[in-house]
Amino acid sequence: MSSPFDDTHGATAAGSDRVPSTNHDVRPAEPIDGAHQTYEKGEISSVGALISDITQDISTLMRQEVALAKLEVQDSAKKAGKGTGMLAGAGVAGHFVLLFLSIALWWGLGSAIGGVWSAIVVALIWAVIAGVLAAMGRANLKNVHGVPQTVETAKQVPDALKGNEHRS
Repeated sequence: MSSPFDDTHGATAAGSDRVPSTNHDVRPAEPIDGAHQTYEKGEISSVGALISDITQDISTLMRQEVALAKLEVQDSAKKAGKGTGMLAGAGVAGHFVLLFLSIALWWGLGSAIGGVWSAIVVALIWAVIAGVLAAMGRANLKNVHGVPQTVETAKQVPDALKGNEHRS
């Protein structure tokens, strides 16, 4: 019966002392270079140390990824804040443009149909615009359904972590 240790290919590069002379001999431990230290292949304690080091490395990686995500979110929030402030300023400026155009329309209509009636016409134009925008906004808000898919998958996470994944 042949042993897996009887195979001699590759033994010349590492040295012939790595190949056992009989089926009952055990090869000497081979060093394994890990991220933190060198482990002896096949040693039970080295398997635990490897797993421990892997766990620590994954933990460090996760902490670094969270820190990176925080920095990216802060940077994005600053840029979004600047953009929002500029859009708010543009909205105020646009409001003044509409105000002065409305005053100009009122003044122009005042020459044609009279001062009081021209103000009523401009006010009615703005009332119609406000009504149309309100109706369109209300219709759009009725179509907002939140994040139902995210809520559903978030409910499945605890079961999946326990190994009791259920599919709907």
